[in-house]
Amino acid sequence: MFRSRELDKLASDLSAARSRIAELEAELSRLSSRDPISGDLLTLRAFRAQLELDVQRAQRYGRPLTMALIDIDRFRYINLRHGYGAGDLVLGGVAATIGRCARSHDVACRIGGDEFAIMFGETEPEGALDAVRRILASLEDLDAGGVRGHTASAGVAALESNQTPEALLAAAGSALERARASGGARAVLYAGSSRGEAESELAGTHDEVIAALASTLGEHGRYRVDEAESVVDLAAGIAAELGLDADRIAGLRTAALLHDIGKVGVPEEIVHKPGVLDESEWETMRQHPVIGERILRAIPGMAPVARVLRHQHERWDGNGYPDGLAGTEIPVEARIILACDAYHALTSDRPYRAAVSHEDALVELTANAETQFDPGVIEALVAYLYGRRQSGLAAV
Repeated sequence: MFRSRELDKLASDLSAARSRIAELEAELSRLSSRDPISGDLLTLRAFRAQLELDVQRAQRYGRPLTMALIDIDRFRYINLRHGYGAGDLVLGGVAATIGRCARSHDVACRIGGDEFAIMFGETEPEGALDAVRRILASLEDLDAGGVRGHTASAGVAALESNQTPEALLAAAGSALERARASGGARAVLYAGSSRGEAESELAGTHDEVIAALASTLGEHGRYRVDEAESVVDLAAGIAAELGLDADRIAGLRTAALLHDIGKVGVPEEIVHKPGVLDESEWETMRQHPVIGERILRAIPGMAPVARVLRHQHERWDGNGYPDGLAGTEIPVEARIILACDAYHALTSDRPYRAAVSHEDALVELTANAETQFDPGVIEALVAYLYGRRQSGLAAV
């Protein structure tokens, strides 16, 4: 009897051990097909195997299949400025965003470095393009690696008749290159070489679009050109004091130039009212950052600038608008524009008050650091203006 119970126990233990081994083997198989940095996304090897199968199936049954490649903009800068550990956190955050935005049957992987691939089965290219745009929009709110707000470029291509998996990836890659070349932060749909050239030509008109918008502001009396240029130069000087790189300073210059573009949607009688606005008028005026964002988001590659415009009136203490962001939640470019715009407003004559002196303006800005303004931005503003005065240049 004892022998029988002992054998039963051994058999039970052996069965449990076999079950545990099977579980571990299944987990090992799952992990071996998953990218270690991006978490639940497939490895490149597993993705390619799935791509082969899905391309064959789509070709056989005439079903749609669309490929997207997504590349993180300025990822090298993140690694250099914040370290490779921060870069890994960004990769993980982007992967999580893709996983959250993609459907359960979409297949995604980190194809290498900072580039991701998504295979949209049973999906026409327009539907995949919409999905990718939602991913890019979500990345603008991603807080990872010590940086809040990330942008990416994307290329989208549909599977064509008798096309190989490699050719499909190449087509998506070609569209991705056009997205990068046009300034990034956008998705481009591949449509063959002839249309691709047209898209590239369109991207080349980016500066002309910005100039046209600035001209529109001037024509509507929303600002004077000399005042706008002064805000731009001051913003760029502060950005350099804070150590922003050349690409971000260029984007900041555009945002500073167009920071009042949303006022084209505000009635003239409110914009040019000689006295103080009442509460109803202020409510209308507070819509201009949102209007400005909407205008710029309609322009390919302008999403990062649009985000800055939306948040240019957020306050360091969280009591600003339209979203009540606080501290470093606010894009640094928006914090810079707020301080520069305030300095110019204080030192310029207005219909309802006279300009104050340079010194009094700095006293006012410093007094409101840590409430309305980022104290680091105010410190950089003071240092920049002091340096210009020491060198014998005008304040701005």
